[in-house]
Amino acid sequence: MPAFGEQTSAADVLRPHAEDAFAAELAALAARDDHPRPARWKLSPWAVATYLLGGTLSDGTVISPKYVGPRRIVEVAVTTLATDRALLLLGVPGTAKTWVSEHLAAAVSGDSTLLVQGTAGTPEEAIRYGWNYARLLAHGPSRDALVPSPVMRAMTEGTTVRVEELTRIPADVQDTLITILSEKTLPIPELGQEVQAVRGFNLIATANDRDRGVNDLSSALRRRFNTVVLPLPASAEAEVDIVTRRVDQIGRSLDLPSAPDGTDEIRRVVTVFRELRDGLTSDGRTKVKSPSGTLSTAEAISVVTGGLALSAHFGDGVLRPGDVAAGVLGAVVRDPGTDRVVWQEYLETVVRERDGWQDFYRACREVTA
Repeated sequence: MPAFGEQTSAADVLRPHAEDAFAAELAALAARDDHPRPARWKLSPWAVATYLLGGTLSDGTVISPKYVGPRRIVEVAVTTLATDRALLLLGVPGTAKTWVSEHLAAAVSGDSTLLVQGTAGTPEEAIRYGWNYARLLAHGPSRDALVPSPVMRAMTEGTTVRVEELTRIPADVQDTLITILSEKTLPIPELGQEVQAVRGFNLIATANDRDRGVNDLSSALRRRFNTVVLPLPASAEAEVDIVTRRVDQIGRSLDLPSAPDGTDEIRRVVTVFRELRDGLTSDGRTKVKSPSGTLSTAEAISVVTGGLALSAHFGDGVLRPGDVAAGVLGAVVRDPGTDRVVWQEYLETVVRERDGWQDFYRACREVTA
């Protein structure tokens, strides 16, 4: 086991950064990328889009898709980063905003780790800079005593910085970004100096549009962003594909065996989530009530991954209804008072009558009871 501070191999990391997990694909793209590249970009906009959407290179190298969705959305996002406009990825929970922002930063700058995580307690120093108080007290304000934020580092290095959950950051802290994004300058009044962003600098922020009213962006700040809305998967087939790919990736990182014939259970989980989310069965014949939760694609991935672990450690390795039933219940019933009624009604009126779903119905009834 490496000691604290020692280098850890990517194979030993539970969740490698995108630039490490997909280093071979990024290297293959860079070697064959003959398109124009903006200043300090590791890849051209064409190659960045190919990295996210997947494709086959001229030498036969297969680039796996990181995002399954409309191509134009990715093209607009990448083009935004090639200009002086910051990018805001907006969408409901589970639409892969963080996933897309990480992979964009990895492909553009080769480093997705310059990150500000937005919370209600995020201070101004997380966006601007802080101080090493031992040096500050000993020698007074100086550049040596200054502790740069991820945003300041990105400005000086000409790279991409990420701000997650922007609308969860207090409004007065959010607005420290206005000068940075409009003037590309970060004043340091204590030193009578400023940091000017070098070419290549840009910022990707994510926000959950269900959080409107938490800390709404000021109109001045919103104007500094080009907003791209990430939609939920358009079809059940697309969502099944996304869940299957991500579960396979996560399962390999956890050394879980692949689940033979697991597609049927994945499709069932996705169908349940989509119908409850939309308030309508997939055949359009029956209206159903929607629970309080979002039932996102990310939650479906979590449910199936948990089921895969159950089948591997306590079953025969085959993903079955009993392996996912408890996870589905936990995802649907967030408010025991109202969601349990919605779930039981859905079980009795939809799942019970559906051909081929009897094992799933019995497993769900067992955990619900």
